[in-house]
Amino acid sequence: MSDPVVAQLNELGLAFEMVPCDPALADTAAFCEAYGYEAQDSANAIVVAGKADPVSFVMCLVLANCRLDVNKVVRKRMGVRKASFASADQTIELTSMEIGGVTPFGTSTDLPLWIDAAVMEREQLIIGGGSRDRKLLVPPATLAGHPRVEVVQGLANPIPL
Repeated sequence: MSDPVVAQLNELGLAFEMVPCDPALADTAAFCEAYGYEAQDSANAIVVAGKADPVSFVMCLVLANCRLDVNKVVRKRMGVRKASFASADQTIELTSMEIGGVTPFGTSTDLPLWIDAAVMEREQLIIGGGSRDRKLLVPPATLAGHPRVEVVQGLANPIPL
């Protein structure tokens, strides 16, 4: 069985390095601490549900040291009155990936991808790899090569120290 994440990256001709990890350490904070990555060089893929009829979804990619602005920026961009993080079950249904391994590549549905502009300023990023036992190390150019990408200024705000 082919790997949809690797297949899409290869099909698009995008650079990536696979980084194996212990599935128990797949959550961002634990991964960064165990494997020596900084939060500002790690990005989280978060699926957001727009509460409308029908419900709409978008994937957002933000640095791990930032908080996605769901209630203002994302909600307004989606054109809905309410938005919230998708549930773990919804995320699995839309991506075929578990939380801790979600990546914009190889999803089972064609989710739009909104990337916070700060993500694109990093030299390289560690992101989900499609499952909890791996991550992807990618340059911003790989993210820019996603077929449904839009870079959004102010999508996330730094988490106060």
